[in-house]
Amino acid sequence: PPEPRALYQWYGDGRTVSRIEIDVDTQKAVFYDGPHQIGWSMVASGLRSNPTPTGTFAVTEKIAKKRSNLYGKIYNSKGKLVRRNAERGVHPIPAGGRFEGAKMPYFMRLTNDGIGMHAGPIPKPGRPASHGCIRMPYAMAPILYQHVDHGTPVSIVGKGPSYASYLAAQRRKPKRGAPSARPEGAE
Repeated sequence: PPEPRALYQWYGDGRTVSRIEIDVDTQKAVFYDGPHQIGWSMVASGLRSNPTPTGTFAVTEKIAKKRSNLYGKIYNSKGKLVRRNAERGVHPIPAGGRFEGAKMPYFMRLTNDGIGMHAGPIPKPGRPASHGCIRMPYAMAPILYQHVDHGTPVSIVGKGPSYASYLAAQRRKPKRGAPSARPEGAE
């Protein structure tokens, strides 16, 4: 049988990541220390319905144990799962029930409205799969988190909306019981 496709490589030897380049067309991130590539990772960026914006960003916040405040699961009053892939403000929560945000471990924020990088499933390497964030393999995310500082530049390129176009589209989305802008930690 063919070998499974590698999802990442790290050869940073304790070096700090000075910049990150993410290509949403190839679904790949490359990590640099100065001019030297010190690793790469397959990623899962946003689907067409919830695209990842392109542009130049910087890591503004790091939270090791983050949960989404927009996407997750809904449980009834007895703790039974009644809806997976729920969106807060869109899917009703039964009386006495609760919403539990999706885990977004090793979250590194890129925008004020919730776009960031974090650990998550890469169900079909080379294809988008998220609600807008950049997912990395679970084994790679803590390595990158450890080697990235606040302010690290992140360039996102490829076929996708510019951040300005992305924001304009977010404002035009119908309000479905939620604020007009994406809440923090939106994935």
